[in-house]
Amino acid sequence: MRLSNLLLFITSIVAFACSTGKYSDLPLEKRYWTPDDYEDVVLELLFPTNKDEKLPTLDDPETRIIVEKLIDEENFKVILDDEELGVKYRNEIGEDYFREWRKMNDIYTQLDRQDKFIYPLEYVECFKFGLGLQLRYFKLGNLAIKENSIDPDASNVKSAVNKNIRTMIGNFNIYLDLIKNEDSFNEKALVSYANGIDKYFSQLIAEYPNANYKGTKQKLNLLKEKFETNEILVSIDNILKQLSSVETPS
Repeated sequence: MRLSNLLLFITSIVAFACSTGKYSDLPLEKRYWTPDDYEDVVLELLFPTNKDEKLPTLDDPETRIIVEKLIDEENFKVILDDEELGVKYRNEIGEDYFREWRKMNDIYTQLDRQDKFIYPLEYVECFKFGLGLQLRYFKLGNLAIKENSIDPDASNVKSAVNKNIRTMIGNFNIYLDLIKNEDSFNEKALVSYANGIDKYFSQLIAEYPNANYKGTKQKLNLLKEKFETNEILVSIDNILKQLSSVETPS
């Protein structure tokens, strides 16, 4: 009886190891992933040994943890939000995360024969991760510019800061272009996309109320005519309402 139980226990361990062994070298035991961790994980997911094997997804109990770690904002927040660390240091780390995120966006872009995303929810979630990251990365970059200048109010300093803000808004507008065809995404992905508009654009506008959102308004109004998903339409209206309360430079 004891031998049978022992064999069953060993068999269970072997079966579990076999089912997760492909990703056993990923740093899943670490509480927070560093940019170096992201480099390793993104490389493995972008270039899998077996191209026909399914990538980790949020609906797969065995591989869900990989995606959850991949899109966990706490990974960068723990450093970028730590005000006891220097601005320059945090900005450099933010740049490393930003570089890996740009590569990370290519992981889940595959389409099937009907031009539908194979991993629609994961694709949207990866991009949303970058929106939260950029809110911190660009802010730290502007703080670093001001700290390294003799006169933070000098015209060239203001110009550099405003350029960074415009770049970030442009990157956010790319998110609005993410779903060009609703039929390419499933319902979960569309709802997640809507939540991304609500959450991150609200934070962006609150942080930079005097920035130029003319292009953002144009895109939102165009999308409003294009989309049919109620959650997206509600999110668009929420942001347009928020934009109407701030003054956009001409």
